[in-house]
Amino acid sequence: MRFVSNLPHPVKEEEHVRIPMSDGVRLSAKVWRPVSSDEHPVPAVLEAIPYRKRDLSSVRDSMHHPYLAGHGYACLRVDLRGTGDSEGVLRDEYLEREQQDAEEVLAWIADQPWCDGATGMMGISWGAFAALQTAARRPPSLKAVVLASFTDDRYDDDMHYMGGAMLSDNLAEAGTMFAYATCPPDPAVVGESWRELWHERLAGSGPWVVEWLRHQRRDAYWRHASVCEDYSALQVPVLASSGWADGYSNAVTRLLEHVDVPRKGLIGPWSHKFPHLGEPGPAIGYLQEVVRWWDHWLKGEENGVMDGPMLRSWMQESVPPSTSYEERPGRWVGEPSLPSPRIEDVVHPLFAHRIGHPGEAEPEGPAAGEPLTVRSPLSVGQFAGKWASYNAPPDLPYDQREEDGGSLVFDSEPLPERVEILGSPTVELEFTVDRPVAQVAARLSDVAPDGASTRVTYGVLNLTHLAGGDPEPLVPGRRYRAVVRLNGTAQAFPPGHRVRLSLSTSYWPLAWPPPEPVLLSVEPGASTLTLPVRPVGEPDEGISFEEPEAVEPLATRELAAPEQSWQVSRDLVDYRSALDIVKDSGVTRYEEIGLDVGRRAVERYDWVADDFGSVRGRSAWTMRFTRGDWSTRTETDTVLTCDEKQFHVYATLDAYEGEERVFSRNWQVSVDRDLT
Repeated sequence: MRFVSNLPHPVKEEEHVRIPMSDGVRLSAKVWRPVSSDEHPVPAVLEAIPYRKRDLSSVRDSMHHPYLAGHGYACLRVDLRGTGDSEGVLRDEYLEREQQDAEEVLAWIADQPWCDGATGMMGISWGAFAALQTAARRPPSLKAVVLASFTDDRYDDDMHYMGGAMLSDNLAEAGTMFAYATCPPDPAVVGESWRELWHERLAGSGPWVVEWLRHQRRDAYWRHASVCEDYSALQVPVLASSGWADGYSNAVTRLLEHVDVPRKGLIGPWSHKFPHLGEPGPAIGYLQEVVRWWDHWLKGEENGVMDGPMLRSWMQESVPPSTSYEERPGRWVGEPSLPSPRIEDVVHPLFAHRIGHPGEAEPEGPAAGEPLTVRSPLSVGQFAGKWASYNAPPDLPYDQREEDGGSLVFDSEPLPERVEILGSPTVELEFTVDRPVAQVAARLSDVAPDGASTRVTYGVLNLTHLAGGDPEPLVPGRRYRAVVRLNGTAQAFPPGHRVRLSLSTSYWPLAWPPPEPVLLSVEPGASTLTLPVRPVGEPDEGISFEEPEAVEPLATRELAAPEQSWQVSRDLVDYRSALDIVKDSGVTRYEEIGLDVGRRAVERYDWVADDFGSVRGRSAWTMRFTRGDWSTRTETDTVLTCDEKQFHVYATLDAYEGEERVFSRNWQVSVDRDLT
C-alpha cells in the first residue's frame, strides 16, 4: 500500500454533524470535504453503515474518505440509526426505515451549500447493500453507485438461506449484529444523553436470528430490498466488485447481465475486503478506479472510464489446498459483455464415479445406469471454511480428501490440456431420497497428481425447493430432477490434474443439516456437470491496475494482542466433534480520541456422532469501551439448537458500567422448522 499526502485539494473534517430525520431521530455523520467547497460546491459521496465511524471503522474510513475528498468530493460516513453516535434503535437489517433514512440523508446533503446537488453512494457489504437498495428507490440527487461485496438477492445469495438451506452464518451474523447494535454512543460526542441513548438500544435490541428463522422461505420479508425482484428499478450507473474467496461472488456477474444501465464489474481473488486492501492478493489501485468513476458520473469528465471490457476478473491458477493465501497466482482477463460470447457451457455426463467427456455415450455393462447412493456423516463440512472468508483467522477450505470420504465422488480423467472456467458451474441430478426433507451439497475441486484436492467452488440446495415457488415435502422413492448452481469462480485446471465433483447430503457446519440423515440415490446416466469454459487462447486485452494507494490511516496503539484461531476437534470417547473459532481483536487505543476498544467473538459448532438432532451453534461477543474512568462492556450470547420439528434459540444480553451490571435480559424462543 502506498500512502499519499499530496492530494489535489486540501481537506477539512467535521467530526459530528447531526442530520435530522422526519421522525425526529438525528443521525451522526463525519464529513470530509475540500476546503474550497465553502466557495465552490462539489459532488458528495455517502457511505451509511452500522459499524461505528468514531472507532471501529475509523481506521479504514481515514484511509479512503479523505482520499476521495482530496480529489474534489464531499464524503460523509453516517452511522445508521441506533449505532455509533446516531440516535434510535437498529432492530434488523435493511428495513424500510433504513432506506427512508438514506433518502432523507441524500436530500439533506444535496441541499447543503458545499454540495453542488449531485450525490453518489458507495460501500462494502452493508454499505454496498445500502447503496444498491437506495438506488433502486431513485432518489433525485443520486447519480451513480460504487458497490463492493454485495448481493441483489437477500434470501438465496446472502448469509441466510443458500438454495433454501440455512447457513450457519445466519447465526454468526445475527450474533455480530446483536453485539454492534447494543454498544453505547460516545459521551465525548453526544454528551450527557449517552446513557439514555444506550439504554434505549439495550431495551430495543434482541437476537435477530429469531426473525430470520421465522422466514425460512422466500417471502415478502426477503423480497423487500432484493433488487433482483425488479432490475428495472435500478437507473443509475454501477461500478460493482467482489472477490472469488468472498461469499458474494455471484452478484457482480448477475447485475452486469440483468440491469440496463452503464455498468462495470471487477472480481479479484479477494476475501470480504475492499480491492485496495484485498486478501489474498494481489490488491489493486481501487481508489483510483473509484475516483475515475465519480469524475465521470458526478463531474461529467470524459476520462474513458467506460472503455475496455465490461467485466475484469482474476483467472486463478491451480494452488495446493490451504486455509489462507497471501497471494493467488493468476492473471487478469476481460469479458466484453455478460453473458459473454467467449464462454461456452460444456456439458459433461456423469457415469459410475466418473465425469465423462462431452457427448460421450454411457458405457454398457451390468453396472451401467444403476443408481449410486450416499448418506453423508455430519463430519462432511468441517473443513469447508467460512461462507464469506475474511482471511483472518485462516478460514478458507482445506484439503477436500477427508470430506470426500463421506461423499459421492466423480472424477474426470487426467486432463490432456489446460482448461479454464469462468462463471457458475451447474450440476443437474436425477435422484430419489428416503426422507421428506433433504439437501445436497455439490463441490467442484482441482485434484493434483499427488491427490491433494483444492475446492474451487460449491453450492448447496434444499431439495424441497425444486418447484420454483414454495417448498414442498419430498415423496420418498419418487424420482426428481434438480439443478444445483455452484458459486461463480474463475479457475485454471492444468494438464495432468483432474476435475472432481463431490456430492454430500450434509455440509455442516457451513449449512445447517436437515432434520434426519438422508439416503440420496443419484441416477448417474441421467445426471450432468456443466462447466462454463473460457477458451485458453483468448486474448486478455492487457488489463492492468495501478498500485494500491490511500491516505495514511489514523494512529492507533495495540494495548492487548489479538488472538485468532480455527480449531476442529473430535473426541473418540463420547464422539463429540466441534469447530471452535476465536476472533479477538485485542485492545486498541485510538490515540486521537483517547479511547480504548476491545472486541472478542467466539463461535462454536458442535455435534455428537451422526445425531442430526445434536447439532448446536453458538455466537458470543464481548465489546469494551474505556476512556479514563468511563468504562462500559456488553456481553451477548446466542445459542441455536434444534430437534426434528423446531429450532430453539437461547440468548442473553448483559451490559456493564464499570463492574456494575446495569442491564440484563434473556430470550428463549422456539420456531417451527419449515421444510428446513
